[in-house]
Amino acid sequence: MRYLSEIIEGLAFTELQGSADVEITAVVFDSRKVIPGCLFVAIRGTQSDGHDYILQAIEKGAIAVICETLPERVTGEVDFLMVADATIALGIVAANFYDNPSTRLKLVGVTGTNGKTTIATLLYKLFREMGYKVGLLSTVENKVNDRVVQATHTTPDPVELNALLFDMVLEGCDYCFMEVSSHAIAQHRIAGLVFSGGIFSNITHDHLDYHKTFDNYLKAKKAFFDGLPPSAFALTNSDDKNGNVMLQNTKAHKKSYGLKSMADYKARILENQFEGLLLQIDGEEVWFKMVGTFNAYNLLAVYATAMLLEQDKANILTTLSKLTGARGRFEYIVSPNKIVGIVDYAHSPDAVQNILSTIHDIRKGNEKVITVLGCGGDRDKTKRPIMAKTACEWSDKVILTSDNPRSEDPNQIIKDMEAGVDQAFKRHTISIVDRHEAIKTACMLAAPGDIVLIAGKGHEKYQETKGVRAHFDDMEELLEQFKQMV
Repeated sequence: MRYLSEIIEGLAFTELQGSADVEITAVVFDSRKVIPGCLFVAIRGTQSDGHDYILQAIEKGAIAVICETLPERVTGEVDFLMVADATIALGIVAANFYDNPSTRLKLVGVTGTNGKTTIATLLYKLFREMGYKVGLLSTVENKVNDRVVQATHTTPDPVELNALLFDMVLEGCDYCFMEVSSHAIAQHRIAGLVFSGGIFSNITHDHLDYHKTFDNYLKAKKAFFDGLPPSAFALTNSDDKNGNVMLQNTKAHKKSYGLKSMADYKARILENQFEGLLLQIDGEEVWFKMVGTFNAYNLLAVYATAMLLEQDKANILTTLSKLTGARGRFEYIVSPNKIVGIVDYAHSPDAVQNILSTIHDIRKGNEKVITVLGCGGDRDKTKRPIMAKTACEWSDKVILTSDNPRSEDPNQIIKDMEAGVDQAFKRHTISIVDRHEAIKTACMLAAPGDIVLIAGKGHEKYQETKGVRAHFDDMEELLEQFKQMV
């Protein structure tokens, strides 16, 4: 427990009703989780307004409330704090409640459209292998050293986030590597955190269902770097046309990495094949177990970050060369009759093109590329035809199918995708709503040596339809089909 006066330190509030001299048992923003003695923060969400639940929270035992507008009936037994933005306030009080754990380890955030999970995961693995105690906050999983904590969002809410960081501090973690999504930045879920560094991977068409315009999406990413302290580093991809935009107003130390343009950390691809990558990084030739130009960028970002965190160059490269990437990111297997199966999380036009262009670069001859592609429901609809068009342009055969339809009709999602298929590609494209049948069909169409790409879901082990999550794992499906080929 901590006193309210300690929890609100650094919080800009317009009015305080009460003494703030009360002990707080927890910080809560969901009225269903209220416990006696807690501080309730009323958040205006997209689905509901926490201000409507203030009285309910008080009845359940909340003894202090942070809100933007006071309820009509106010009791003198409860402390009230008025703020301009309760979402920002939540981050600050959550950090204070957990004794500002982000200041007690080195917290490095990774943002961008693609590569966040791989970069954060590789950094976690690298520093663990080099003997450090490390935390990971990612789309695939959260980890406190070797203990796995299930991930529900790319970036957890501020209370869960600070609780996880506090656990890491208690377990002696020196570092935490964290994915920072554009949603989390826009929703102030990282308010109150102090970062030691920020990494920008790239930015392409995505999440316009939420941000509405690309400019808003870009500004959300940039806001992360604008908020970095002078003690931090800001590492950007110099080959991305918006890389330098991220650095325009940052107070952090500006650094860059790239394969093509001038950069502080440089790499060159010498060999690129299914077995791995041979890169020249800062003058050293190193073989890595990962594949593709996009992974060359990811590996270079990890190397640059480790160097900025003052690690030994030889140790970084030697250790990094032994590592594999994140689950569901260009994860491939080979069937008994030599069909190559690849599972990847690609769920934006750029990501689909990156994966398929990588396959194109390393295929050896006349192998067919058969792509199974779906688009998620309740997400940016404008990218659906573009993703289908991209898949058709880079594949010999495309099967359009379901991803996570969520509340939408999967047939309509597929129709949206079909709108992007040019007449010339229609005879090479089929639509199968059932994802299991789509994967089965792709494998049946493949001949020895062909490449089957299952795109969209990657590491996910479920398919969500009408609010119900049923078990579904693309890699399991692929393995099952390959077993039947024996």
